[in-house]
Amino acid sequence: MNPRRFRTLKEAPTRQGPVLLWMSRDQRVNDNWALLYAQELAKERKVPLAVVFCLVPDFLGATMRQYGFMLKGLHEVEENLAKKHIPFFLLTGPPEDEIPKFIEQNKAGTLVKDFDPLRFKCQWTGGVAKKIGIPLYEVDAHNIVPCWAASPKQEFAAYTIRPKIKRMLPEFLEEFPKLNKHPVSWQGKIPETDWPGIQKTLKVVSIPEVDWIKPGEKQALRILKIFLEKKLPSYTMKRNDPAVDGQSNLSPYLHFGQIAAQRVALEVENASVDKASRDAFLEELIIRRELSDNFCFYNTQYDKFEGFPEWARKTLNAHRKDRRVYSYTLRQFEYAKTHDELWNAAQTEMVKRGKMHGYMRMYWAKKILEWTASPEKAIEIAIYLNDRYELDGRDPNGYTGIGWSIGGVHDRAWNERPIFGKIRYMSYNGCKSKFDVKKYIQDMNSW
Repeated sequence: MNPRRFRTLKEAPTRQGPVLLWMSRDQRVNDNWALLYAQELAKERKVPLAVVFCLVPDFLGATMRQYGFMLKGLHEVEENLAKKHIPFFLLTGPPEDEIPKFIEQNKAGTLVKDFDPLRFKCQWTGGVAKKIGIPLYEVDAHNIVPCWAASPKQEFAAYTIRPKIKRMLPEFLEEFPKLNKHPVSWQGKIPETDWPGIQKTLKVVSIPEVDWIKPGEKQALRILKIFLEKKLPSYTMKRNDPAVDGQSNLSPYLHFGQIAAQRVALEVENASVDKASRDAFLEELIIRRELSDNFCFYNTQYDKFEGFPEWARKTLNAHRKDRRVYSYTLRQFEYAKTHDELWNAAQTEMVKRGKMHGYMRMYWAKKILEWTASPEKAIEIAIYLNDRYELDGRDPNGYTGIGWSIGGVHDRAWNERPIFGKIRYMSYNGCKSKFDVKKYIQDMNSW
């Protein structure tokens, strides 16, 4: 494997014990650089290999909607690992306690983990590293160009990171090797995972799961095939039209790592479509998505006003006392009780489907800024609603998208206006000029 895909988080003497993959962000068996690297180490040392997943009973406002999608995908991971003679262990509790405990109980020799830029995940990693006495390696199995290789700093915008990523794509956009059946058997007991019982340990709000999209690696590949055959050819025309079904619907699978972005990119590269559609989708899949990881990795205030660029904080501060024609509470937003039928339809889409159209997410967040008392309150409400209802909540794309909409992240200054200052503005009439607003509203109200 390309050595730039992984980095050493803790140096320590290697002991002759199993290699463990601490799976977290990338929940799949195929096309998984972290799992491939862990097996590579285990085969070199002729030791067993196991995958552990540490389930935290409550995490950043996640509900049964997101936990259900994740657990069903993990059940499939367990089944697919068994075919490769690799045991799967589902732990529950704080990772900084449970991972070191599992390492000592099983005399593991090396720990490998997948990369995640979010602040809380980095804190978990730091907590584990302090308590273990074995080497710890981190593999970026989520991005095509590893986050730390793409850039050593927070990038200003897409135009600054784009040439860096494109320069490295020939090195990193390669076909995955196959994961082999592991030649060394696990010596200890492998408990049967009590999947129904695990759900009872969760401390989450029971926002209902959705049934229009099914979780798991197999389903992700099916959705990708549908996209390649039916939607990618017309992507440039339909991607920004919320009134038609033109998006890939891959974001929940990418969020939970049930499909690799690199696999998607390879299949899109090989698809028989025009260059404009291919380039438009790959810009979003690679450049914009990896820019979001860059923002969250290098800016620990990614979900706060303090994380906005200086020019945006300055202009928002200058307009703090501007009069709000409309002002709504969190509950009014949550239950779609605003004066704006388009905004209400977008909120309804998110609540009922668990996935709002990408174009509407921008309008939705900007109106929260317009109708709340402060940018701090706006970002708090937007994150709360996004993470409560979206299948892909608690994701760098979500935090970055909200930051772009409310705080000018990765954007530039525009013409000054009340409340927004120089933050880019979006309006109902502007949406009307771009797509069939009435059809979108009718479709969402019929859910």
